[in-house]
Amino acid sequence: MTEATWSGTAAGGEIDWRMSASLENVPRGDEDLAEVTSLERAVLAWQALDPEHRAAAVLTAERPIQIDGAAITRFTADGIASLAEHLPAAPDAS
Repeated sequence: MTEATWSGTAAGGEIDWRMSASLENVPRGDEDLAEVTSLERAVLAWQALDPEHRAAAVLTAERPIQIDGAAITRFTADGIASLAEHLPAAPDAS
């Protein structure tokens, strides 16, 4: 298995966790609506979902994220989980 190479822009570099992203097919009250927020918050919101909604969720990033040379803007279940593995560390609350 080859490890993925990640970057946040078509030109390379770090993932821009502040870019806009939408998280679709997730519950918002009585409906499943898209939420537009930062990429970081969208991934964190996805992590808080139940397994059924995680499987159905679609995350669309404002700009492509390079993964193994491919520029990707749309992620589903396993792809969002892979993004979650690259989240920046949460600031220390102390």
